Order: sequence, then C-alpha cells, then structure tokens
Amino acid sequence: MTKTRAIFPVLMYLHEVIAMPEAVKRTGRTDKTLRLLCQRYGIARRCVSSRRWEISAPALEMVMQGDLEALELLRAGDRHAPRVRRYFNHLGLPVTSLGFSNDAQ
Repeated sequence: MTKTRAIFPVLMYLHEVIAMPEAVKRTGRTDKTLRLLCQRYGIARRCVSSRRWEISAPALEMVMQGDLEALELLRAGDRHAPRVRRYFNHLGLPVTSLGFSNDAQ
C-alpha cells in the first residue's frame, strides 16, 4: 500500500479568494473537476465539509497554466518572486494582504 503525501495548503488572503461558481466561469471546467484539482493541488480551503470551497484565484490560474513551479513558490510564501507576481498582475490582484503591516517585502 502506498502512502499519499499530505499537501500543505496554499495560504490565501480574502481578496484573492473566489467561490466555485466563479472558478467554473473562469476556467470552463466542471465543479467536479475543479474540486478534484483543489484537493490534488491544495489550492482551496473549507472550514468544515458543509462549507463552500474558497479557492485561491492565483493558485488556480497557476494550475490551469501547468505552472507548478510558481504554485510551489506561492505555497512556500514567496509571493514576491517574479514568477508568482506574474499571476497576481494578470488577475489584477495585489500581492500583499491589503494593508496588513506584517507582509514580507
């Protein structure tokens, strides 16, 4: 029997979170496919099983583009890496948390 590796979730700020219906609209994929991608790549969160999916828009875009290097940089917290910033810029999102002073520069 093989062990499955636990994936650390992508940490996200509220301004970069999208709901499942928006993710379906942006990607053209079904909600079932997106749920599988969220679980496989750790790009979403749910507090409890009955809650809605909260998906990281930049992380989803990285997965859709097949840029797993950028995804791992984001997962590691390197939001200012050029490869990661590219996705935030593409989506029109700030890299930081909109006003919190503890963001890494």
